[in-house]
Order: sequence, then structure tokens, then C-alpha cells
Amino acid sequence: DVQLQASGGGLVQAGASLRLSCAASGSTGSNYGLGWFRQAPGKEREGVSCISSSDGSPYYADSVKGRFTISSDNARNTVYLQMNSPKYEDTAVYYCAAYTLYCVDPAMDFWGKGTLVTVSS
Repeated sequence: DVQLQASGGGLVQAGASLRLSCAASGSTGSNYGLGWFRQAPGKEREGVSCISSSDGSPYYADSVKGRFTISSDNARNTVYLQMNSPKYEDTAVYYCAAYTLYCVDPAMDFWGKGTLVTVSS
């Protein structure tokens, strides 16, 4: 199994920046990709960004493309989500998750607890 611990959430002003971290532990020797999802109040959880374990290629939802950057530090088994120019609508609980096949919500193998990001306008 893989355990995931997300951190770095908090209150941030719109237009500022914030970096989320997700530390993975457990069976991290397997080829798991990692992704970020979020759930805003009253809305369904949605995918934000993913990074492939094989080649490090990133994926971004259109809503965050150009503003958020996903990266990984394999030595630390940690993935980051750099949130630049956050908007009020980015306010949500952010979750990191691990996958083996597809970085889509139903196919994620492991989930971490979320970290709340609140963007003030």
C-alpha cells in the first residue's frame, strides 16, 4: 500500500502563490503516478493535475493550465503543486492520490487526506 500525506494548504490571497506537497510512503517502489484532485464546497471532486511515473509528463485541467505546475522529487517521494495566481474559484480541499493505470478519479489506487486551500479575493 501507499500512504499519502498532503500539506501546505492555507489561506492565500488571489494572485499570490502557494505550494502544496504530497509525501508518499509505503510501497513507493512500484510505478505509481501521482495526481492532485480538489473538491470545492457543494461541488464534485475534480482532477487538477497529474504526473506520470514513467516519464514525468504532466497533465493539467484547463482551469489551472498556465497557473499551476506539478513537479516531483523522486528522492523524497514527494510531489508538489505550485499554485501561482490562484483565483477565488480555486478554493477547495485538495487531495493527492496515486495511480497505476489512469489518472482519473475512479481509477486512483490510493488517496491521501485533503488539505484545505482558501483563496481570498
